[in-house]
Amino acid sequence: MKVLYLTGYKAFEFGIFKNDHEAVKYIKKAIKQRLLPLVEDGLEWVIISGQLGTELWGAEVVFDLQEQYEQLKLGVLTPFLKQEESWNETNQEYYRSILARADFVESIFNKPYEGPQQLKTKNRYMVHKSDALLIIFEAEKDGSAKYPFYEALKKAEHQAYPIYQVNFDDLQMAAEEGSWSEE
Repeated sequence: MKVLYLTGYKAFEFGIFKNDHEAVKYIKKAIKQRLLPLVEDGLEWVIISGQLGTELWGAEVVFDLQEQYEQLKLGVLTPFLKQEESWNETNQEYYRSILARADFVESIFNKPYEGPQQLKTKNRYMVHKSDALLIIFEAEKDGSAKYPFYEALKKAEHQAYPIYQVNFDDLQMAAEEGSWSEE
């Protein structure tokens, strides 16, 4: 596997509004636990669309792993230009800091937001440009992560396309392991 699409819930869907929220470190830990064996197996690229939440936290995990695994690269394929335009200044700065460290940055549509069709196209594009999906998603919890998840299921019906899912039990386990190690 060469390219992995990493996505999941947006920060507000977790009820998280600051990147220093306690839960973020456990979400990042769960991502790292799933990502590490893939990287050790030769994964070369992690691609994200740059959404606040799972994707940008996942980018930070990739940056940490790059210190030990030089072959690992991060690609940010934004759905459209200026996606961060309506975000608050803190989130814009955070987003730009991730883009500045990414190995590749490009927009799927080279124009600003025009409608939801761009997001639908983004999900299809990301799934079809990748060899597997790593997603934080719980079928019982609605949210934006369902769209790439169902796109990935469609692809997996016709070809080998592994879907690595992190669910809320996995996040709970990462949190419990974290609290044990802090005692």
